Amino acid sequence: MVPTYDKVHNRFKLDGMHYSHDDLQEVGYSLVKEGDPYEIQVGDFLLNWLDHKDTVELKTSGSTGDPKVITLPKQVLVNSAINTGDYFNLEPGDRGLLCLPARYIAGKMMLVRAMILGLELDTASPAHHVLFSDIKPYDLCAMTPLQLRNALSRLDCFNLVIVGGSPVPTKLIEDIQEKKTVVYETFGMTETASHFAVKKLNHHTSESDKYFQCLAGNKVTLDDRGCLVLNSNHLSEIPVVTNDLVNLHSDTQFEWLGRIDTVINSGGIKLHPEKIERKLSPLMNRRYFIASEPDEDLGEHVILVVETEEDDFDESVFEVLDTYEKPKQVYLLPNFAETETRKVSREHTLALIK
Repeated sequence: MVPTYDKVHNRFKLDGMHYSHDDLQEVGYSLVKEGDPYEIQVGDFLLNWLDHKDTVELKTSGSTGDPKVITLPKQVLVNSAINTGDYFNLEPGDRGLLCLPARYIAGKMMLVRAMILGLELDTASPAHHVLFSDIKPYDLCAMTPLQLRNALSRLDCFNLVIVGGSPVPTKLIEDIQEKKTVVYETFGMTETASHFAVKKLNHHTSESDKYFQCLAGNKVTLDDRGCLVLNSNHLSEIPVVTNDLVNLHSDTQFEWLGRIDTVINSGGIKLHPEKIERKLSPLMNRRYFIASEPDEDLGEHVILVVETEEDDFDESVFEVLDTYEKPKQVYLLPNFAETETRKVSREHTLALIK
């Protein structure tokens, strides 16, 4: 029988303490009243989850547009949690670490997974450098790429890490190949209650590991733009249309190319910024992104924006790029604009150079 949102697994623990459904309301009040900022977010979500409504309001991160508030049935979040548990063979009593803001869907879903699957969940401040106990390995942790990079020296403390929020840099993928920890990149959004597909980043056993694999009950198609459309029997009653350009390898496997709203049309050649960024990734040690600006002859040309306090840039890194991919202009900024979830806001960063 599928668990429902109004039930809490009897093996669930939060920061080492057993709590029933009734106990959690008091915990939520206590965290909101006396907790640190990240604990207040945990308390807020617990109170929202335990209220009389069968829906929950969720705020998008704003990394691909203006932040907005959407409403999803709580059961959709439960279904997503069960899907993740089934895919990764999570068991009651397994240990999890929450080190993402509980204000947004990735953090909220760690709490839902714990309550529904009976995980023992520890919480930590969602800092770039996560502080955690290494007494016993964690069975599940969700991180950003930056958190993962900063945790490389202690990655053995985790059996499984799922990483999302932004594309994982090529260099970071190289650095985890010899780690015993299994790392997956996730694909999803607030509207789908976090990920509906995952891609294995190390310990590959087949060619198909290079692609995103949909979790059970999810299938994908393309619209007339070449963008991914999700059909799910448990996450949404209607197809979820995205702005993500993909190559389909089956109705459950795909390769992500980039976003249609960032495609650069330079002299009739369509360029994916994300593809160029992946080529540069092994050679860059600072945050950066590819964008475009108007060009009288080409319509648009490629530019590179780098976060650095230095005054010059070594353009020899462009040797890995094809001719039409090479930036015509490089902009150096001391600080990038960020969203509330510390993702780079390309739109607001570009405004700084105009």
